[in-house]
Amino acid sequence: MRDHQAGRTDLRGDCERCFGLCCVALPFTASADFAVDKAAGTPCRNLREDHRCGIHARLRQKGFTGCTVYDCFGAGQQVSQITFGGQDWRTGPPERARRMFDVFPVVRQLHELLWYLNEALALPAARPVHAELRKALEKTEELTGGTPEELAGLDVAAHRQEVNVLLLRTSELARAGTKGRRKDRRGADLMGARLRGADLRGASLRGAYLIAADLTGADLRCADLIGADLRDADLTDADLTGAFFLTQPQLNAARGSAGTRLPGSVTRPGHWTAQV
Repeated sequence: MRDHQAGRTDLRGDCERCFGLCCVALPFTASADFAVDKAAGTPCRNLREDHRCGIHARLRQKGFTGCTVYDCFGAGQQVSQITFGGQDWRTGPPERARRMFDVFPVVRQLHELLWYLNEALALPAARPVHAELRKALEKTEELTGGTPEELAGLDVAAHRQEVNVLLLRTSELARAGTKGRRKDRRGADLMGARLRGADLRGASLRGAYLIAADLTGADLRCADLIGADLRDADLTDADLTGAFFLTQPQLNAARGSAGTRLPGSVTRPGHWTAQV
């Protein structure tokens, strides 16, 4: 089993060890995030023969912002190098390619759960459930090592639900020590909300819709952000110190500044303004 600190490092996409699976397996629709339609299992028109993106440095300018905010949590290299033993979908039989494309989204979900479980184990306040979290981590890691057939037949939604019970308990424990009122905004529709300078310390924002919300200078310390939709949310000068279950894809989809304070589990997106 991975050490929970090293595990989070491993759960990041490594395109050098992947066969461009996210550029083939996943569908996308022409929108503000993608310039064109693409069906699942069809290679993106920008994918080169070496499995690299031909416009990687210009994705935003070319209308593929959705690609810049995506992260497979390391599922790409897991499926490419472990599940299928380094067999390229381009050179094998069509049925193997189809199975690889079916398995990739399943492993991606499992790896996302591993990210959350590793983060939960890094929270001292969650110590009362650490033993249960470790068992869930071990089980999830075991599932990721399954055969292509086992992974394709896995009820990943049911497993997510089992893990979510523990993550909810973790959230309650982690936020319990927060001073002031701990707001429960789970699943709240906060699209475009004016939350400039808002006190959201210890808030539960699980699954909240914060699309294009103004969170400039907001206090999000120790907030639970699992599944929160932060697309185009303005986090300029916001304080997310100690916020948990925040993933890199969520942060990449938002806007921020050099003055935005972040937890150590994520890195500042390169497209954020450098102004303080």
